Amino acid sequence: MKHSDEKLVIVSNRLPISVSKKGGQLSFKPSHGGLATALASIKKPTNKVWIGWPGIANEDLTQADRRTITRELKKLHCVPVFLSKEQVEKFYFGYSNCTIWPAFHYFSQHIEYNKSYWNMYQTVNRLYRNVVVRHADDASTIWVHDYHFLLLPQLLRDKLPHSSIGFFLHIPFPSWEIYRLLPERCELLTGLLGADMIGFHTYDYVRYFQGSVLKCLGFKSEHGTIFTGERAIHTDAFPIGIDYDKFASAMKRKDIKEGVKHLKEYDKDLTIIISVDRVDYTKGILERLEAFDYFLKNNPDYMEKVVMVMVAAPSRTNVDAYATLRHDIEQTVGRINGAHRTLEWSPISYQYRTQTHEQIIPLFYEADIAMVTPLRDGMNLIAKEYVATKQNGDGVLILSELAGVAAELPEAVQVNPNNKESVAAAIKQALAMPKKERQKRMRGMQQRIAKYTVGTWTNDFLRQLKAVKAKQHELTEQSLTTKDRTSLIASYKKAKKRLFMLDYDGTLVNFASSPDPAKAKPSLTLKKILKNLAQSSQDEVMIISGRPKHSLDSWFKNMPISLVAEHGGWMKGSNGWSKHKEVSAQWKQALMPILESFTERTPGSRIEQKDFSLVWHYRNVTPDLAYVRKQELKYEARLNLESDDIGIFEGHKIVEFKPQSIHKGTIAKQRLESNDWDFVLCIGDDYNDEDMFRALPESAFTIKVGHEASEARFRLRTVGQVTRLLQDIAKIS
Repeated sequence: MKHSDEKLVIVSNRLPISVSKKGGQLSFKPSHGGLATALASIKKPTNKVWIGWPGIANEDLTQADRRTITRELKKLHCVPVFLSKEQVEKFYFGYSNCTIWPAFHYFSQHIEYNKSYWNMYQTVNRLYRNVVVRHADDASTIWVHDYHFLLLPQLLRDKLPHSSIGFFLHIPFPSWEIYRLLPERCELLTGLLGADMIGFHTYDYVRYFQGSVLKCLGFKSEHGTIFTGERAIHTDAFPIGIDYDKFASAMKRKDIKEGVKHLKEYDKDLTIIISVDRVDYTKGILERLEAFDYFLKNNPDYMEKVVMVMVAAPSRTNVDAYATLRHDIEQTVGRINGAHRTLEWSPISYQYRTQTHEQIIPLFYEADIAMVTPLRDGMNLIAKEYVATKQNGDGVLILSELAGVAAELPEAVQVNPNNKESVAAAIKQALAMPKKERQKRMRGMQQRIAKYTVGTWTNDFLRQLKAVKAKQHELTEQSLTTKDRTSLIASYKKAKKRLFMLDYDGTLVNFASSPDPAKAKPSLTLKKILKNLAQSSQDEVMIISGRPKHSLDSWFKNMPISLVAEHGGWMKGSNGWSKHKEVSAQWKQALMPILESFTERTPGSRIEQKDFSLVWHYRNVTPDLAYVRKQELKYEARLNLESDDIGIFEGHKIVEFKPQSIHKGTIAKQRLESNDWDFVLCIGDDYNDEDMFRALPESAFTIKVGHEASEARFRLRTVGQVTRLLQDIAKIS
C-alpha cells in the first residue's frame, strides 16, 4: 500500500481539542500537553484521525450539541468519544488515577481497590474499541496512548487481527514487586500484548514490563521481543522529546521579550529558582519545599538573595488525595514564608494556576536554577523545556534521579528527592557554580535533546512499528499458508513411500507444568491420527523425542509407529529397543552432585535422569531465580566436565547435559538413507529439532512450531495447528 494511502488512528484519553459549554454556547480550545504537541508533529500519513474524549460530560450536552461537536471536530481530523459523568468518575478518576497511577508510580498507599472502578475501566476500553473499529480497518496503523487503555490493544486485535497496533506508556512501568499488587495484573498485561509494539520512556521500564509478563503470563522475551506462542511483540525504549526549536527560539518573540522584561523589573537582583509542576503527590513538591526550608535555615547568607517561584497547576481536584495535597502545600508555603520573610522579601512566590507556555517561557529564561525533583516520573518534559530555553547557556538544572529524563541529562545536578540534605546541598552547589561550568553542562544537555526532538520520537516509533509489522509479515510468509498446505497434501497423495518425523513435547502435545508423565500423555485423538497415518506398510511414522523410552513405550504401546527416545539415544523398531551407540556414563558421576546441590537450593526445580543424559528442569521455578541458577549451573558444570564431548543445551525451561554425538539429526539422516522416500514431513519446536531440519533435503516439508528463528521451510504457531494439519492428512489416508 502506498504511504499516502495509509491511515493513522491515534487513540488517547483526551483529544488535542477541549470542548466546554457556557451560557448554552460551545467553545473549542487547543489542549496543552506533551502528547498533543508530540502527535501534532506527525506530517504523514495525511489520512489521520485522532480519537478521544472532548473533555465535557454527556449529561451537559444535548443531542444537537453532540452533533455539532462531532461535525466541528471532524474538520480537525478528530473523533469524540462521549463519556457520562459516572464513566469519567470511575474510569478516569477511579481506576486510571486511583489504582493504576499510584501503583505505577510506587505509591502503594494511595492504591484504591474498587471493583466498580475496574468494571468501568473495562466498559470504557470496550467503548473506545467500538469507536476505533468504525474508523479503522486491517490496513490501518493504530497508535494507542497511555495507562487509560491497557486493555485496548487486545480488544482491537480481536476485531482487527491484521492491523498494525502500537502502544506507548507515558508513565513508569513498575517493578514486579509493586505491579503484582494489582488484582487485575494479568488481564492488563494480556490487553497490552494485543499490540505489535509497546514503547516506554526508559529501558528500565522495558525490563520491568518484560519481567512482569514472564512472571504473570509465562511468556519469555529475547532481544526485546516477547513470544506468546501465537505472536511476537516487540518492546523498546523511546524517550519522548520536545519541540526544541520552539523553546530555543522563544526570545525572538515580542510577547516573550515583554514577559522577561516584566520579570526583570519585579525580581531585580534576586536569584530565581523555578519550580513548575502539576499538583500531584508523585512530583515531590512537599519534599522540595522542605529541602528549600532546610537550605535557608542552614545558609543564612542567602536570605533576601534567592526566591523560589513555584508554579503549581491544578490537577484532579475532585480526588481526595490531590485536594489534601494542595492544602498541605499551601500550609507548608505559608509556614516557610512566615519563618523567613522580611519586610521586602518572601522566599517563596507561590502561584496555584495553570499557565501557558507563553507565560512559563519567560520564567524559564530568567530562572538561574530549575528544580525538577519528582519522587517518580515517567519522563518529565519540564526539565527539557528549561534546558532548551536557556540559549545563553547560563543556568543550572537540579534533577531527580528518579525521573525518566535523568538518563538523558547526566550533566544536571542529580539528587535523590527524598534526601532533603542532599537537595539543599545541590541548591548551594548550583548557586556557587562557576559560569564556565554552568555553560558547559548546559551545552552538553542542549546538544543531546536538540537531536532527539518530539518529531524524532514520533517518527522513530512509527518507523519501528512499521519495521516490526514487516518482520511479522515475513514470518507470516514463512507460515504454512493455505496454498502451501494444498501443495503438501498433493505431494502426500502422489507419494508411494512417506516418512513422518515428529517431535513430541511442544509439537504434538503442549508442555505440561507437572513432572508427572501422565500429564503429558497423548490424547485419544492424537493416537488415532498417528495410527491412521501409519496404515500403509510403505509409510513410516516416527516420533523423535527427548523423553525416556519407558514413557514413549507406555504411551504408544502396540501402535505401528517407530519411536526414538532421548533425542536419538534409543530407537524402537519392529525388533524392539536398541541403543544408538555405547557411551560412557562416567561423566554423570561428576555432574550429579552439582545438579543435586542446585536442586536443593532452587525450590521448584528437579532432576531427570535418563540413560544418555541428565536434565535439570526449572519450569516451576520463579523466573528471576531460574535465570540466575541456570547460568551458575552451566558455568559450574563446564568446570567439572572433563570431556568436551558432553554438551550443555538449553531447551524449554530445561538445561540438558548429553553427549554431543547423540542428536536428532543423526537419526533423521539414517532414516532418510534407509529408504527411497518420496514424501518427508518433519515437525519440531525446540533447538534439538534444528538438527533434523538441517539434515533433510530442501524437498522435505520441514515445519517449525513457534516464532523463534529456524532452518525449517515453514512454520505453524501452535500445537493445535499441528494437530489439525495431521488430522487433515490422516483423513486423506
